[in-house]
Amino acid sequence: MCKILFVCTGNTCRSPMAAALAEAIFSREGLNFSVGSAGVYAGASPASKNAILAMQAEQLDLTSHKSQPLSEEALAAAALVLTMTHAHLVRVKEIYPQANVFTLGEYAGLPSDVCDPFGGSLDEYFDCAAQIKALIEASLEKLGALK
Repeated sequence: MCKILFVCTGNTCRSPMAAALAEAIFSREGLNFSVGSAGVYAGASPASKNAILAMQAEQLDLTSHKSQPLSEEALAAAALVLTMTHAHLVRVKEIYPQANVFTLGEYAGLPSDVCDPFGGSLDEYFDCAAQIKALIEASLEKLGALK
């Protein structure tokens, strides 16, 4: 089974939301991928309160999420690494140059960074989740060929 790793900064907002949304979308579409998430500067923190609330609105649960630091091992295990920003992509390449890595926007064909809602309002988290969901859905055809 192919593994897709989503990467952001602290692994408390964007990448855990991306992993949860991707898992739900892949299940709905019959795509057999495993997903994970990590942060380039992550500690052992829970998902942010507003990330949990934004995912609850999608009937997804982040309450048991604990942030994971990005590691060479996690990168080596991933068939595809999707980052939230270009800066995250650069960091991935520094850690594991041979990674198959793209920004999520670039992979979807809509090159733009995913907005960072950290410290923002619940509406900003909803907007971020909607952006991530749209980018994952725009990537489905390309992802289907990855299997």
